[in-house]
Amino acid sequence: MFQIQPFVFNFASENTYLLFNENKNAWLIDPGNMNEQETKVISNFITENDLKITKIILTHAHIDHVLGLQWAFDTYKVPVTMHQDDKEVLDMFQVSGMRFGFELDHINVDLEYVIEGDELDFDGEKFKIYHVPGHSPGSVVYHNETQKFIISGDVLFEGSIGRTDLYKGNYEHLIEGIKTKLFVLDDETQVFSGHGNPTNIGFEKQHNPFF
Repeated sequence: MFQIQPFVFNFASENTYLLFNENKNAWLIDPGNMNEQETKVISNFITENDLKITKIILTHAHIDHVLGLQWAFDTYKVPVTMHQDDKEVLDMFQVSGMRFGFELDHINVDLEYVIEGDELDFDGEKFKIYHVPGHSPGSVVYHNETQKFIISGDVLFEGSIGRTDLYKGNYEHLIEGIKTKLFVLDDETQVFSGHGNPTNIGFEKQHNPFF
């Protein structure tokens, strides 16, 4: 069974997740820690629970989801998994930082790309990959059918959807992707979003005002 530990980090109240199992293996998802204090919080949790980071996973590469990415890569020395269509977003990290008044170094990490239809293996458990652009060009959702949950990034929130007024955003693509790839999942499927509280597919189909 997986455990999911959220951490709320940085100026955007972004959800960073640690996904781990009884073997103490863990995926670090969207590391948004932006200062020493936040880094210490997640680092201590990993150490105290004797977790081994086997993958660093990105739902997308907007600045608030990757502020701790260089630290994570340098510390745990595992490749970063993401969709190639967000590579250009990742390359804009320094420029994005300037817009928020931050002086940031260029991110230099090893990348592994996933596409629609891929499956990632986590100690025998499969995670399906859904490419759902619209918030960013390479937004992906990670789905575990066995335990019925998705890591949705900024695609779908409790009562909302991701912004579509950012670089290469597209409202129609996002709505269509959610309807055809996420709303077809079991209603009990939990949704762990990039911001805010967890929700589930059934609730969002019934109550999300965007649908």
